[in-house]
Amino acid sequence: MVMYAVVRVRGNVKVRPEHRRTLELLRLDRDNHLVLVREDPASRAMVNKVESYVTFGEVSAGALAGLLEKRGRLLGNKRLTAEFLKQHKLKDFKELAETVLAGKKRVEDFGVKGVFRLNPPSKGFERGGIKKAYNLGGALGYRGKEINELVERMM
Repeated sequence: MVMYAVVRVRGNVKVRPEHRRTLELLRLDRDNHLVLVREDPASRAMVNKVESYVTFGEVSAGALAGLLEKRGRLLGNKRLTAEFLKQHKLKDFKELAETVLAGKKRVEDFGVKGVFRLNPPSKGFERGGIKKAYNLGGALGYRGKEINELVERMM
């Protein structure tokens, strides 16, 4: 099962109400927040609707494992630890990431918050800035497997 990492790039100023509502439904309330979305027609339509505010692509198991280890939080803003992995009978973060990507369980089923709070990317976004599409040299829209490199720079 393919899972998209959706990162909000632009802020709240001058956002149309229907786009603001869609971003709320995706739980992307602030810029530099990331959520994981399963690939299905409904979620793909929601992401396409707010394509001018987010960037997205297929997340890999390695990038998701690093994201869970560095930026994953439990309720109460507690970090994910080795005790957490033992409690859920997992060996490491890679196994947790593979379980999530296989579609067996969601991140929220483990008690992990669904929104990952990231830093702005080191060395910035692409040369075109946050107002152009990715295929035109900017940062917005679909970027495929390149999302993994962006997530690494934002951790």
